[in-house]
Amino acid sequence: MGARTGKQYIEQLNKLRPTVQIDGETVTENIAEHPAFSGVVNTFAELYDMQHDAVLKDVLTYESPTTGDRVGTSFMVPKTQEDLMKRREAAAAWANHSFGMLGRTGDYLNSALMALSTATDWFSKADQNGPEYAENARKYYEYVRENDLLTTHTLIPPQVNRSVSGSQQGGGQLSARIVEENEEGVTITGARMLGTVAPIADEILVFPSTVLRGTPEDAAYSYAFALPTDTPGLRFLCRRSLDGGGGHFNEPLASRFEEMDAVVVFDNVKVPRERIFMLGNPQLCNGFYTETGATAHMTHQVVTRTTAKSEFFGALLTEMAESIGIDGFSHIQEDIAEVLVAAELGRSTLRAAEADAALNEFGVMTPKWSALNAARNWYPKISQRFPAIVRKFGASGLMGLPGEADVFGDASGDIETYLQGKNVTGPERVRLFRLAFDAAVSAFAGRQSLYEYYFFGDPVRMAGAYVNAVDTSESRERVRKFLERG
Repeated sequence: MGARTGKQYIEQLNKLRPTVQIDGETVTENIAEHPAFSGVVNTFAELYDMQHDAVLKDVLTYESPTTGDRVGTSFMVPKTQEDLMKRREAAAAWANHSFGMLGRTGDYLNSALMALSTATDWFSKADQNGPEYAENARKYYEYVRENDLLTTHTLIPPQVNRSVSGSQQGGGQLSARIVEENEEGVTITGARMLGTVAPIADEILVFPSTVLRGTPEDAAYSYAFALPTDTPGLRFLCRRSLDGGGGHFNEPLASRFEEMDAVVVFDNVKVPRERIFMLGNPQLCNGFYTETGATAHMTHQVVTRTTAKSEFFGALLTEMAESIGIDGFSHIQEDIAEVLVAAELGRSTLRAAEADAALNEFGVMTPKWSALNAARNWYPKISQRFPAIVRKFGASGLMGLPGEADVFGDASGDIETYLQGKNVTGPERVRLFRLAFDAAVSAFAGRQSLYEYYFFGDPVRMAGAYVNAVDTSESRERVRKFLERG
């Protein structure tokens, strides 16, 4: 089929029969029409339609090496630096459409599947079934690519007792685990977090947790597989929607970009053998991302997205400052500069990662990891500043915001008179500040901040891993030699 249209995505989504539990309701059909999901479904449909836009077609798609059909650029195996740049340009086109607010667009996990499909030799390390798993990964990548499916994933165990490992939660009875294995496959029971966009995805990837200790007890929790989201026994327990139904004027971001998060419950779920990519090898599972190159390519997409988000906040703050006449103040310019610098550093990181890219052991052009690793450690912290600056600029002006019905109703005269800005009308200022509210004050904004802060895991643990990964021996030697100077 190749690259899908938005209509095809929605039609396929409505054919699925998942079990989605939300706000006391169990939804099993016509997911695209449900008010908790329809807004973001329409946005994802727009992303799929962009692949067929005459201007963007060559950016967002390429010719499939097996069918010749146009397929998504995020599936392309990069062989040159130019290929990496094309992948980034495609990711930027989608990220700019959502201002970086969508963290689980298809290109994120497509990048992982692409890398995994090339790592045939690595998969063969598993055991005598290694080549089988490698072939499963390759075939699944092609299946997703040729059908342009939207995948999500789930990684971590439920937060029941953080003082013990995931395999020990609830005496080992809570985390999703293998309870039976036979020639046909395995049976999984338990739960996993956190399936972002799971209710609106075609497939869910259940990938290894990165905290396996490599002990025999962890074998039952060591696996990688993929399933359709409507597989029997699979349930998605959703949080409440952050889209309040206020429409694009009142909730300009939440009404379009509200990605649902869900706990994934496995109730004796059968996983066919051909859907398994890894099984029962804790130590190998711990290298699932880094040793296959998946982490680098996923992070390449992430930094592209977060750079788009930084650019959005820089533009939003500039618009706010000009609208109420504070743009000439030095402390305001300092704050705007902080965000603009963040955007430039994001662009610079991407350029460095691509310029210093090299072929990995599987022949895949892979972006420089040290540059991307620095960015993924830095952005979760700097991103917390962006909504804080928006709140500073807007102050009480973010609190006295009438809704669309008043802006265009009986109160329109008062709004035009008392809520106008320096160079904007009352309705224009309200519209702008409602965007600022949704970006920095609303429940949607709160979820965005939390999501970015913990995107790659606990920033403290990430920092420790980063310190251990950076080789400082040469610079330390220079310091020691300096101290020895007469």
